Amino acid sequence: MLDALDTPAHPCGKCLFYEKSLWNPVGLGGVSVLACGFSRRDIAAGEVLFEQGSRNKGVFCVSKGLIALRSHNPDGSSTLMRLAYPGEIVGFRSFLSHGEHQTEARALMPARVCTVARGSAERLLRNNPAIMERLMVRAVAEIDRSHARIIAAATTSNKDRLEQLLGWLMARHGTRAGSEMRMQLPMTRSDLADLIGVQRETMSRLIKRLEEDGIFRFSGREVWMRVPGDLMAQCSDAEREEVRLLVQRLR
Repeated sequence: MLDALDTPAHPCGKCLFYEKSLWNPVGLGGVSVLACGFSRRDIAAGEVLFEQGSRNKGVFCVSKGLIALRSHNPDGSSTLMRLAYPGEIVGFRSFLSHGEHQTEARALMPARVCTVARGSAERLLRNNPAIMERLMVRAVAEIDRSHARIIAAATTSNKDRLEQLLGWLMARHGTRAGSEMRMQLPMTRSDLADLIGVQRETMSRLIKRLEEDGIFRFSGREVWMRVPGDLMAQCSDAEREEVRLLVQRLR
């Protein structure tokens, strides 16, 4: 039996997101199992973490960068479903269903992903109900995000949804430049259209309307936003905490 000095450290122990980590509840008895199945991988921008239709090989946590979850359609087109920022788990639906990934996961910018191999993850879940509870909370949160998008599409104008999305992205990717915030969009305008649920040809008209309002300026992927006060006020409490952790990680 390993004594306390031989017990490996918790692989997530030094992560900024440790308190909310899926694997935080793993006690000393399970750390060896977690460490055995744990790996950390740097992913270049454009590199694929897992492909749509591939078998699930574990549970993936984004610890740095930005991952796009995209659905590829039979006609060759694709739809950006959502973005995964540091602290988020991806690939857990196929893990829970023992099936194939329903989306592709690809890095939009240099990223780092921590993986717990399927066998180790299943063993830990069997022995620690608190992990399954945290996984279920994340699954429900994803359902809630999808529900919120449906409600927003029915009750909010396309222009307002785009403005809110750009403000949300600016809070994460923007830098202050005088009375404006500036960012390089991490995705294409077509991806923006997917995220707010409009046809891609509609995006140019929406961007033009935002420019006419005088709050936003666009040049390719460069976006400038006149700061109308506290940008963070546009975020929920949970989003503000997420942004705070992201800023801390970048320092």
